[in-house]
Amino acid sequence: MIRFRLTELIADKAFAERRVVSLSEIAEATGIHRATLSKIANQPGANIGTDIIDKLCRYFGRQPGDFLAYVEDDLMGRDG
Repeated sequence: MIRFRLTELIADKAFAERRVVSLSEIAEATGIHRATLSKIANQPGANIGTDIIDKLCRYFGRQPGDFLAYVEDDLMGRDG
C-alpha cells in the first residue's frame, strides 16, 4: 500500500521554520480542500490524484518520493 508522509513533512516544515504549520494553512496555500488533506494525513492508502501530489510537492519544495512510501500490506492471518 502507498503511505503518504504528509504528517512528517508538516513536522519537518514546522521544525525548520520554528512555528506551527496547520492543515488550514496548507489548504489555503495550495487550494487543496482541508478535508482532503485530513484524509491524506489520517487514512492509510487514501486515493488521491497526481494533481494533489503536485501541489503538495510544490508547497513543501520536495519530490514525490519524499511524500510517498510503499509499505507491504500486512498478510498475517490471511490465506495465501
